[in-house]
Amino acid sequence: MAPLTQQQPLGEQAQILPLENGDRLTRNEFERRYHAMPHTKKAELIEGVVYLPSPLRFKPHARPHGHLMTWLGVYEASTPHVEIGDNATVRLDLDNEPQPDAVLLIDAAAGGNCQISTDGYLEGAPELVAEVAASTAAYDSYDKKVAYRRNGVQEYIVWQVLDQKLDWFCLQEGDYVLLPADETGVIRSQVFPGLWLTVPDLLAGEMAQVLAIVQQGLKTAEHRSFVDSLSAQIQG
Repeated sequence: MAPLTQQQPLGEQAQILPLENGDRLTRNEFERRYHAMPHTKKAELIEGVVYLPSPLRFKPHARPHGHLMTWLGVYEASTPHVEIGDNATVRLDLDNEPQPDAVLLIDAAAGGNCQISTDGYLEGAPELVAEVAASTAAYDSYDKKVAYRRNGVQEYIVWQVLDQKLDWFCLQEGDYVLLPADETGVIRSQVFPGLWLTVPDLLAGEMAQVLAIVQQGLKTAEHRSFVDSLSAQIQG
């Protein structure tokens, strides 16, 4: 839930309108209304427009989401100063406050771009954002993608579960380009060395193989060098 940026008197809080799909709001007003709806678990402000997702079914959302978090969690466990987040509110800019399905970020003390605000929310662009979308028609593939690109999210994964498709974008010279898979279907992160994903196995739900491949990435010299560089940043 997004925070209330400034406490309001009780009488004034009673007049706060609920969020509605399609509302056009400032970020401060979005946060104020979101805070007044404690039973709402997810709301997003994308390019100044409010989106309230429907309740999430086990398929096609919750199970793929769990698989993404498992994959990223294995990487986090072996990579100090890198953290994952699940549905964390992100204050990207004055018109965008999404709640990505997953984020992977570098600790700010180790050179990461994202800060944790005094009230506990993410501010700025996480290095990697992943979203589970129903299909290519979802707003994750359009307005969200534009907002993430403009704000400097370095890598963006969109898993379109109904289309059995996963796109992994990398920011290059101000634009998103697709990262290619090798002949076995493995994509390798350009920002997080060792973060490898076997896309055919993920789409098929073969998580044992997905985790085996990321473990291979974690054993590479590139990953060891990355961990050393983050530790050096921390030490100053």
